[in-house]
Amino acid sequence: MRPRLEDFYAETLAALLDRGLLRRDDEVLVVCAGERDCEVFRRAEFRRVTISNLDTRMRGDEFAPYRWSRQDVENLTLPDGSYDWVVVHSGLHHCYSPHRGLLEMYRVARRGVLVFEPRDSLLVRLGVRLSFGQEYEVAAVVGNDLKFGGVGNTAIPNYVYRWTEREVEKTVRSAAPLGVPKVHYFYALRVPAARLEGMRNRAAAALKLLLPLLRVFTALFPRQCNNFAFAVEKLQLPRDLHPWLQWENGAPALNQKWIEARYDQQRLKRAAQDE
Repeated sequence: MRPRLEDFYAETLAALLDRGLLRRDDEVLVVCAGERDCEVFRRAEFRRVTISNLDTRMRGDEFAPYRWSRQDVENLTLPDGSYDWVVVHSGLHHCYSPHRGLLEMYRVARRGVLVFEPRDSLLVRLGVRLSFGQEYEVAAVVGNDLKFGGVGNTAIPNYVYRWTEREVEKTVRSAAPLGVPKVHYFYALRVPAARLEGMRNRAAAALKLLLPLLRVFTALFPRQCNNFAFAVEKLQLPRDLHPWLQWENGAPALNQKWIEARYDQQRLKRAAQDE
């Protein structure tokens, strides 16, 4: 039986539930979402979920019993910390700026974000060169009547931005410089069999022959998988502050004692003036 794309989705939710990071009564916002997201959360018995996207074809009642909101992940019209968790499944690479989408999710979350996206690796880049993978997601537009499915859900095929662990951490640490957010990674090999079969080239037949070897290879070296999920826990303040910071009157401030013990302020000030 061919593995379904949502299996990795459901398995990752289950893992986070087991670790106590997610709870079924959490308020969850799912961005760039659709029927697949609704079904996965319904089967996992989450109770307070809001499905959101910017698709003008949506009426809003397709996702009952969950709520629906028209939202652009790059410009969420929601206050900071509106939801416990914000989730996206294969949506950020449709953004004009995937990094901006991730940081908007992080801003709106109280406890964390969960992201499923393509992963960058040498093996994946080779697959793109051999037409197993896409550099621009033309097939998604073809599958949406040549009107939707591209960048910003337009008819223009989006560049498939693929992340690495280091890129995730640099992006989040830049936006959250008060501490080091904890990130959990999960890996999966996801073969787009239906898309390959719909393409007029020999990629599908070749990939079928290579698939058993590919599964063994990625089991041994999971970071060569073409897909991964990352769950970023929001900083808990003041607990997670860097040691050079302290909590004063409900806000972060420099820890003067820590700085004085490690830096000669006058010498550094003179050095800065000489540069």
